Amino acid sequence: MGKKNHKSWIEKLHESEGLPKVSEISEIMSKRWGEGTFVIPAPEEVYKIMASVPKGKLLTINEIRKILAKKHNTTTACPLTTGMFIRISANAAEEEVEKGLKKKPIPYWRTLKTGGELNEKYPGGVDAQAKHLEKEGFTIIPAKGKKPPKVKDYEKYLIES
Repeated sequence: MGKKNHKSWIEKLHESEGLPKVSEISEIMSKRWGEGTFVIPAPEEVYKIMASVPKGKLLTINEIRKILAKKHNTTTACPLTTGMFIRISANAAEEEVEKGLKKKPIPYWRTLKTGGELNEKYPGGVDAQAKHLEKEGFTIIPAKGKKPPKVKDYEKYLIES
């Protein structure tokens, strides 16, 4: 069995053929997203938004979606692809440092999941994200049962979208 040729996170970050793409919200999707248009962003757009979060501020996937919708003049941004591109951006950021392309990663740990939850799919999982955030002065509420850890009062620190 030959080894599968997996793409690096950096390669995935720069893959944006046909993106960003704006489409009409279909009848099926309108139950969730309302009516109008949505954008499937390019991975690099998500990366740039995550890179722009200053120390002391936070972002959630919903803020990123609002920023993208405003940029592309659409009703919303696709939550699925935006979420995937957040993960790609975080992993590509660490890979850039590993490969010596950058001295330090973009502050991807400042991007939270909905509800202020930490992201288990980030490099090093929620423990590594919690360490970064605590170092920056944020308080982490420990996981409860199946609920992941989250940032205390995260809403106070959200960037204006």
